[in-house]
Amino acid sequence: MQAALEEFQTAYTSSHPAVAVAHFLSPRAPPEDAARLHGFQRLSNEVMVTGDVQYAIETRMRRQMSPDEMRGWTEVISCYWRAVDRIVKAENAQHQGRFSERQALDVHDAWNDLTNNFVKHISNGALPFWTIFTLCLTANHLRLFAIQADEQMAKAKPVAFSAGFSDDIGGTPKNEKLGAAVRVFNKVFSLCLGDRSPDMNQSRKWGVYCVANLLFRTYFKLKTISLSKNLVRSIDAQSDLPQFQLYPLSHRVTYLYYVGLISFVQEDYSRAEVFLTQAWNLCYVHSTKNKELIMTYLIPCRLITHSTVPTSQLLNQFPDLNRLFGDLFRFIRKGDLSGFDRALAEGEPEFVKKRIFLTLERSRDIVLRNLFRNVFLAAGYEDLTEGQTEKDRIRKTRIPLAHFAAALRMSTAGAGGSQVIDDDEVECLLANTIYKNHMKGYISREHQMVVLGKKGAFPGTGV
Repeated sequence: MQAALEEFQTAYTSSHPAVAVAHFLSPRAPPEDAARLHGFQRLSNEVMVTGDVQYAIETRMRRQMSPDEMRGWTEVISCYWRAVDRIVKAENAQHQGRFSERQALDVHDAWNDLTNNFVKHISNGALPFWTIFTLCLTANHLRLFAIQADEQMAKAKPVAFSAGFSDDIGGTPKNEKLGAAVRVFNKVFSLCLGDRSPDMNQSRKWGVYCVANLLFRTYFKLKTISLSKNLVRSIDAQSDLPQFQLYPLSHRVTYLYYVGLISFVQEDYSRAEVFLTQAWNLCYVHSTKNKELIMTYLIPCRLITHSTVPTSQLLNQFPDLNRLFGDLFRFIRKGDLSGFDRALAEGEPEFVKKRIFLTLERSRDIVLRNLFRNVFLAAGYEDLTEGQTEKDRIRKTRIPLAHFAAALRMSTAGAGGSQVIDDDEVECLLANTIYKNHMKGYISREHQMVVLGKKGAFPGTGV
């Protein structure tokens, strides 16, 4: 155990102890030392581990720690050894094809004890303030172990699934362990938010957004997104938090992304756009995966708020986004209703998983606008009168209703249905487009004409 505690001492006395100690307490062996966990497990046994750790800490750390802190680390590292013991046994069972619910639960329970011991000794002041960040990383591992345990429990027990939609941020039918983990995370959040240390440099408040992001991930997995709103309100109500821009960039970007995502799910697209745009602007330029996650929701937001689609140049930078949206947006630009409906139907399973299907479905209004715009452009220009030059040409603004009806029927002909669009429905679609300010003009029923504005007939499209 002395050799292992030498590694802990090096981490504890490093310039960034929170991350270094978290690496020491990791449940994953580093690539350069694949046998690390097995080696650590062999250093002690269930009966002797607490005494072994206590002796090693008192021998090495007596001058650097108070008695209370040494007791705290003794418990934490002893719990870590027990968790590693369960992890090694689970890995051995997996290699032998015997991994089951029992092993997953043993690992989860041991890591849960480690996390709760961390919480106890941080809350009683035994451990230094920076351990709140170590605890955040430890708690994230608890989240993953809880998900794994719930999945194994779901496999072991027959579950009746209800028909209907589900998504990839919803978990197993009964997320017992993940639900219990939320209670631990809330303790950690309260520990951060309620810190009253007079020295802000040593305050646990610096962990607020780190823990909030962990709770966001868990709430989305549990489909309890409404609880995320309470989290945001709790943070907004605090007047003594450090300025937002002083927090680590990774904490800020993740927090802005989730607040934007919460607003998106609530269909508050203007607010969602604000937060997602901020997250995009702050995101590290080479974080392709994170940028794709942000754009997955920012793009549909802008479809609703600005009736705009991203350029092909932007989509080509992100292959996953291009695969997800490419065909759909190509049909939107063309004003192809049947193509749009087909692309939406083909992408429906993935759109539903990402919670963007209903938002994308609303963009059918933009397809209609672009179709009507094509009719307007195809109508051409008014004839020149005497004394006018080519510069004086203006587009025809009086277009027969029949032209729009023909365009609609042609655009929906490939949809595979037998329904024919009648003239009343054409008028209704035109009236809705005008009402939504996608088209400027009015319908003259007497003359069976659509009279469009001479300037800006289709706002935001350049004509």
